[in-house]
Order: sequence, then C-alpha cells, then structure tokens
Amino acid sequence: MNPSPPADLRIVMAQQNFLVGDIPANTRRILAACEQARDELRADAIVFPELSLTGYPPEDLLLRPHFIEHAELAVATLCSDITGITAIIGYPLQQLGKLYNVAGVIQEGTITLYRKQHLPNYSVFDEQRYFTAGSEPCVVRIREVPVGITVCEDIWEAAPAAQAAAAGAQLLINLNASPFHAGKHNERERLLAGRARQAGIPMMYVNLVGGQDELVFDGASFVVDRAGQVAMRAPACESGLYPVDFTVADAVTPVAGDCAQPLPELAAIYQVLVLGVRDYIDKNHFSGAVLGLSGGVDSALTLALAVDAIGAERVEAVMMPSRYTADMSIEDARTEADALGVEYHVLPIEKPFSSFLEILDETFHGLPADTTEENIQARCRGVILMAISNKKRKILLTTGNKSEMSVGYATLYGDMAGGFAPIKDVPKLLVYRLCEYRNSLGPVIPQRVLDRPPSAELAPDQKDADSLPPYEVLDPLLERYIEQDQSIEQIIAAGFEAAVVKRVAGLVEQNEYKRRQAPPGIKITQRAFGRDRRYPITSGYQNFHHRESFLAWS
Repeated sequence: MNPSPPADLRIVMAQQNFLVGDIPANTRRILAACEQARDELRADAIVFPELSLTGYPPEDLLLRPHFIEHAELAVATLCSDITGITAIIGYPLQQLGKLYNVAGVIQEGTITLYRKQHLPNYSVFDEQRYFTAGSEPCVVRIREVPVGITVCEDIWEAAPAAQAAAAGAQLLINLNASPFHAGKHNERERLLAGRARQAGIPMMYVNLVGGQDELVFDGASFVVDRAGQVAMRAPACESGLYPVDFTVADAVTPVAGDCAQPLPELAAIYQVLVLGVRDYIDKNHFSGAVLGLSGGVDSALTLALAVDAIGAERVEAVMMPSRYTADMSIEDARTEADALGVEYHVLPIEKPFSSFLEILDETFHGLPADTTEENIQARCRGVILMAISNKKRKILLTTGNKSEMSVGYATLYGDMAGGFAPIKDVPKLLVYRLCEYRNSLGPVIPQRVLDRPPSAELAPDQKDADSLPPYEVLDPLLERYIEQDQSIEQIIAAGFEAAVVKRVAGLVEQNEYKRRQAPPGIKITQRAFGRDRRYPITSGYQNFHHRESFLAWS
C-alpha cells in the first residue's frame, strides 16, 4: 500500500471477504475500509464488490422483507457515516414493488444509483428470480472526473460500457461477484481489455474474495488502460485494500503499479480449494475438521487441504482398516498424518462389520456376496466419522472426487457421509496433479500413494480399474459429456469406444439421485454438480440398459 497522496485521482479497490446475510458485520467492514482508505491511503474513492452489503449470493434471503429492510437501514447508516471519501457499494434496493441489484455512489450524505442492466440466469446464477433489470447509465464525478458505473454481468455485454462512454465517462468501474473456475482469470482480463479498447477509456474491475458454499470468489481485481493493458492487479484469494492512481489530463490514465502475477493453473486451483475449505468451516463456526484417511490419493489431498486451510491443530484424521486394507495403506496414512502434524487415530472396523454380517445372516441366507458387503464396510466408517463429528463439533470432510461422483462410484451414507466435499469437482487425474503440486511446496504425501493403483479396498485385491474405465479415458470422456454437453454420438466420433461411452453416460444419468444427496463441494470446473448442473432424477430422456449398476453401487 502507498500512503502518499495521488497526483490527480486515487481510487481504492476494496477486495473484501463478506459473509452472506450478516448485514451488521458487513456494514462495519465497509465503514472501517472507508476510514482506512481515507485516512491512511488518502484516497478519493473506494469501490466495493457487487452486493457487498449483503454478501453474494444472498439467494432467497432476498425474498424476506425484513432482510431488505435491514439492508435499507444499513445504507442509511453508511450515507450518514461515510464522509471525506466517495464510496461505491453494492446492495439490493426495493423501489415501487421491484427489487434491483444496485451500485450506490455515496458522496457526503447523498447517494447516486446505478441499477444492474444484465441479470445472469445461467450456470450458478439465477438473478432473474429476484431482480428487475435497469436500463440507464450512471456517470458520477469524482474529483471532477466523470466516472461510469456498471455491475458484474454488465461488462460481459457491450452495451453498458458503450452507454457509459457515450454519457461522458472517462473511466469505467465495474463491481463484481465473479466466482472462480479454472481459466476464468484470463477470460476476465481478455474481456475487459476488449471493452476498454472499444470504449476508449480505462476500466477497473473490483471482485469479491472468499468462499460461499459451493462458490469461491478469487478476487484478482485489476485495472486496464484504454489500450487494454493491465496497469494494476491485486493478488488472488487475498482480502485487502489496493490503491490505484490515475493521471488526469486530456484523458484519464492509470499509473502502472505493482501487479500481482497471475497464479499458474495448479496453484490457482489449490489456493481456491484452501480458501473454500477455510471459509466453509469458519463461517459456519465449526471447531475444526475430521476425515477418514485411507492411505489413498483422494483422502491424502483432502487432508493436506484441510491443514493448509485451518491449521493442523484443528484437524483430525482417522484410519479405519478392514480385513481388506493393505499394510501399505496403513503405513502411508500414518506417514502423512505425522508429516502434517494432525491428531490421528486407528479405529478398525472388523467388529462392527462382523456384527452387521451376523445380524443380516438370516435375511441374506442363500444370497451370494456382492457389493452389499462392500458398502456395509463403507457405512461402518461413515457412522464412526459422523460420531466424532457430532461429539467434537468438527465438520466431516468427505473425500470423493468428481470422477467417482459422476458415475456413482461412492457409497450413500458411507464414504459420502459428511458435511462438505472439498474435491467434489476435482477429476481424478487432477487430484494426482494437485498432490504433486502440494508436495512441491513441501513433501507431505508419500510418493507410494501417488504411484500405486487406486483402490477402494473393500474386497480382495480390488482396483478401481476393475469397475471403471482407466481414468485416462474416463476423465476426458466425462469432461465432454458433463462440462461440454456433448452427445454420445459426438463423443464416439471423437474416438472413444462406443460401448464405454454408452456405459459411462448411463452411469452418469442413473446416479443423479445419489449426487442429489451428496454434501456441497467447491466448484473449480466450468460445470460442477449441484446448482451448476441441475438434472431430474426421474427421467426418460435416455433408455440406458445398465440398470444393474444402479442397484449394485448404491
């Protein structure tokens, strides 16, 4: 931060982590940031993210009249208490029976409004459920500089920026709540560069930071000049106040400042996962986290994420060996737990497993063993982990990855039991890459975990490859089917074996009922399960012929 006075104009990007629904705390955070920007950073203006007052997305809180009333009272407080600096904040505004997503420009007790014009209604967004679209530009003067205001989706369309420029804006500010997915940072910067060149004015993009359920907002706020070149970039996944200076002559020009470098892909994903885990645990007031540590790659990554998110002293790992658990799994789990310094327990499940078999012996008489017995083991583990979670107020982190969740290779009320799923949207091959990345920061995951074939270890000599296509085939197939919405015919035409494609597609569709019961997890791809991909459980869309899997993997 640079406390020296700007030559012409200084605007602070308030990249902040707000809690959805906590209007009093968010109000205090806004006021404190305004005071710091005014008194320490000597700024002329400060810009907060979209819906900063309520947090984003507030979802159906917006349907509660009291919630909107509380927001209105908070805005009145901000208008009276913010002095000596222009503050631009996002909040919901009720007018004449309509609700608007607005940016309010507070200047010495007065407020000028911009109503968001483009309301996204795709992917994770459903703003048309709540808001009415605006239509008018907003240009305000900050130290006599005409500044245009837009909100998030408005910048993805050409008209609002052009509209602001036509109204005389010499600088455009865009308030954002833009959630992360891999590659999105580059998309944002390319987009804003194009808009700046089209409008012929510099642009400021102020993004939210923090985890909110499935979404993680990665910050990385930035400014481009009128030629589209990045002049300033805030770091990803960090809260802070980032001042930007502008010279004002014939045109407004951002002064090049210290630019945080964009994170490499693996580092960006890992940081987002860590932030998502931390905020879910802390914002929901859990004392810590517990998870089952199997000696496999998925739980190894989940444990590392948990420790990096909240510290080893708040994390508990439990190894629950069965009669089928390999010695190397027990050894590797212990090695990682010791390397990370977490509380660690070994609780064998042979006694409860045998008890269940004894209880069910008469009912199962004459029926051959199958995946039912495998699932009983997983459910024994789920009961143990949930008991620890209940007793110690530690959230149970599930360890399943996207590849498994796609095809239903998981046990309801067993390894799917828990409160949060950090790697739910991480394909299996990416799990390995993230483990390697984490080890590059400091080796904590045993190399043997990464080298050995993955296995659920619920049957003798079991391997994932016994039930699934190789992940080198499965993951790119799933990406085409789930994230790109390609048809079976298109995927086959791309070179995948027809029988494999049909089987995998059938498993994806058949297991929607299972995913619907899974805990929320962090979105990192362009199409995550949950609010990002909403499919009916009961559907005749495809007449798949693999119904035996529906029952076998339940």
